[in-house]
Amino acid sequence: QVQLVESGGGLVRAGGSLRLSCAASGPIRSINVMAWYRQAPGKQRELVAVITSGGTTNYAVSVKGRFTISRDNAKNTVDLQMNSLKPEDTGVYCCNARVAVILDENEYEYWGQGTQVTVSS
Repeated sequence: QVQLVESGGGLVRAGGSLRLSCAASGPIRSINVMAWYRQAPGKQRELVAVITSGGTTNYAVSVKGRFTISRDNAKNTVDLQMNSLKPEDTGVYCCNARVAVILDENEYEYWGQGTQVTVSS
Protein backbone atom coordinates (compact mmCIF):
# COMPACT_ATOMS: atom_id res chain seq x y z
CA GLN A 1 0.00 0.00 0.00
CA VAL A 2 1.38 3.40 -1.00
CA GLN A 3 1.52 5.90 1.83
CA LEU A 4 2.21 9.63 1.91
CA VAL A 5 3.45 11.11 5.17
CA GLU A 6 3.76 14.85 5.71
CA SER A 7 5.88 16.69 8.23
CA GLY A 8 6.91 20.23 9.03
CA GLY A 9 3.72 22.01 9.95
CA GLY A 10 3.40 24.24 12.98
CA LEU A 11 2.69 27.69 14.33
CA VAL A 12 4.49 30.70 12.93
CA ARG A 13 4.06 34.45 13.01
CA ALA A 14 3.06 36.40 9.94
CA GLY A 15 6.10 37.03 7.77
CA GLY A 16 7.79 33.85 8.91
CA SER A 17 8.68 30.69 7.04
CA LEU A 18 7.92 27.00 7.21
CA ARG A 19 9.04 24.04 5.14
CA LEU A 20 6.72 21.11 4.60
CA SER A 21 7.93 17.71 3.49
CA CYS A 22 6.09 14.70 2.16
CA ALA A 23 7.54 11.23 1.67
CA ALA A 24 5.90 8.54 -0.39
CA SER A 25 6.57 4.89 0.35
CA GLY A 26 5.34 1.50 -0.77
CA PRO A 27 5.27 -0.44 -4.07
CA ILE A 28 6.01 2.62 -6.22
CA ARG A 29 7.03 2.25 -9.85
CA SER A 30 6.98 5.96 -10.59
CA ILE A 31 5.28 9.15 -9.49
CA ASN A 32 3.92 11.49 -12.11
CA VAL A 33 2.48 14.59 -10.46
CA MET A 34 2.98 15.60 -6.86
CA ALA A 35 1.11 18.46 -5.27
CA TRP A 36 0.21 20.30 -2.11
CA TYR A 37 -3.35 21.21 -1.25
CA ARG A 38 -4.69 23.12 1.70
CA GLN A 39 -8.01 23.51 3.42
CA ALA A 40 -8.79 26.43 5.66
CA PRO A 41 -11.56 26.25 8.27
CA GLY A 42 -14.94 26.61 6.60
CA LYS A 43 -13.46 26.65 3.11
CA GLN A 44 -13.04 24.18 0.30
CA ARG A 45 -9.77 22.44 -0.33
CA GLU A 46 -7.61 24.32 -2.82
CA LEU A 47 -4.56 23.49 -4.87
CA VAL A 48 -1.49 25.32 -3.60
CA ALA A 49 1.30 24.05 -5.85
CA VAL A 50 1.98 21.20 -8.23
CA ILE A 51 5.13 19.73 -9.76
CA THR A 52 5.56 17.15 -12.50
CA SER A 53 8.22 14.47 -12.62
CA GLY A 54 10.08 16.68 -15.10
CA GLY A 55 10.10 19.60 -12.70
CA THR A 56 7.40 21.78 -14.22
CA THR A 57 5.65 23.74 -11.49
CA ASN A 58 2.46 25.70 -11.10
CA TYR A 59 1.17 27.73 -8.19
CA ALA A 60 -2.02 29.23 -6.89
CA VAL A 61 -2.06 32.95 -7.53
CA SER A 62 -2.27 33.62 -3.80
CA VAL A 63 1.07 31.94 -3.09
CA LYS A 64 3.06 32.69 -6.24
CA GLY A 65 6.36 34.34 -5.40
CA ARG A 66 6.18 33.23 -1.75
CA PHE A 67 6.01 29.43 -1.95
CA THR A 68 8.33 27.05 -3.76
CA ILE A 69 7.57 23.41 -4.49
CA SER A 70 10.39 20.96 -5.16
CA ARG A 71 10.81 17.21 -5.36
CA ASP A 72 13.40 14.48 -5.25
CA ASN A 73 12.40 11.78 -7.70
CA ALA A 74 14.96 9.32 -6.36
CA LYS A 75 13.61 9.62 -2.83
CA ASN A 76 9.93 10.05 -3.76
CA THR A 77 9.66 13.21 -1.73
CA VAL A 78 8.10 16.61 -2.32
CA ASP A 79 8.72 19.75 -0.29
CA LEU A 80 6.95 23.07 0.02
CA GLN A 81 9.01 26.03 1.16
CA MET A 82 6.66 28.72 2.43
CA ASN A 83 8.00 32.23 2.96
CA SER A 84 6.37 35.51 3.90
CA LEU A 85 3.51 33.61 5.46
CA LYS A 86 0.20 35.36 6.02
CA PRO A 87 -2.67 34.53 8.39
CA GLU A 88 -4.75 33.54 5.37
CA ASP A 89 -2.26 30.75 4.67
CA THR A 90 -3.55 28.98 7.77
CA GLY A 91 -4.98 25.54 7.11
CA VAL A 92 -4.36 21.84 6.87
CA TYR A 93 -1.84 21.13 4.14
CA CYS A 94 -2.08 17.78 2.39
CA CYS A 95 0.31 16.07 0.04
CA ASN A 96 -1.11 14.48 -3.11
CA ALA A 97 0.51 12.19 -5.65
CA ARG A 98 -0.44 10.27 -8.77
CA VAL A 99 1.46 7.02 -8.48
CA ALA A 100 2.15 4.15 -10.83
CA VAL A 101 2.48 1.08 -8.66
CA ILE A 102 4.52 -2.02 -9.27
CA LEU A 103 2.82 -4.78 -11.27
CA ASP A 104 -0.04 -2.49 -12.27
CA GLU A 105 -0.44 -0.50 -15.48
CA ASN A 106 -2.73 2.09 -13.89
CA GLU A 107 -2.02 5.25 -11.93
CA TYR A 108 -3.68 5.92 -8.62
CA GLU A 109 -4.16 9.06 -6.59
CA TYR A 110 -3.00 9.08 -2.98
CA TRP A 111 -3.34 11.59 -0.18
CA GLY A 112 -1.44 12.21 3.00
CA GLN A 113 -3.25 12.79 6.28
CA GLY A 114 -2.28 16.44 6.39
CA THR A 115 -0.26 18.75 8.59
CA GLN A 116 -1.57 21.86 10.31
CA VAL A 117 -0.09 25.24 9.45
CA THR A 118 -1.15 28.16 11.62
CA VAL A 119 0.00 31.70 10.91
CA SER A 120 -0.66 34.23 13.63
CA SER A 121 -1.02 37.93 12.95
